[in-house]
Amino acid sequence: MTVDMKKRLLLFCFLAVLGIQPAFALRCGNQLVREGYRTSEVLERCGEPDYRDARVEYHSIRVRGSGITQPGIDLEKVVPVNIEEWTYNFGPRRFMQWLRFENGTLVEIRSLRRYGR
Repeated sequence: MTVDMKKRLLLFCFLAVLGIQPAFALRCGNQLVREGYRTSEVLERCGEPDYRDARVEYHSIRVRGSGITQPGIDLEKVVPVNIEEWTYNFGPRRFMQWLRFENGTLVEIRSLRRYGR
């Protein structure tokens, strides 16, 4: 093993011991929540959020035309997307966490400011 490989392995082990989590993950107690999880999985691991907002947004998508009338022509279709935004406050020693779900799937996690600052 080269010196460079040893340094990388040592850094990886150090970060693992510190409990550094992936950029797109949230730690709830000893559970980890990642993008792609369903709302039920997040509720099971983290409990009820401190704040919850829900709405419907309409997104445009392109679909390839098919059939006899419009073969091979891209068409634009507007589809409803159910949006939920949750906020967790895990106390003054941790950053608040903002989660965005689209159609029941976690698509984004952001760290916010600490509560009370």
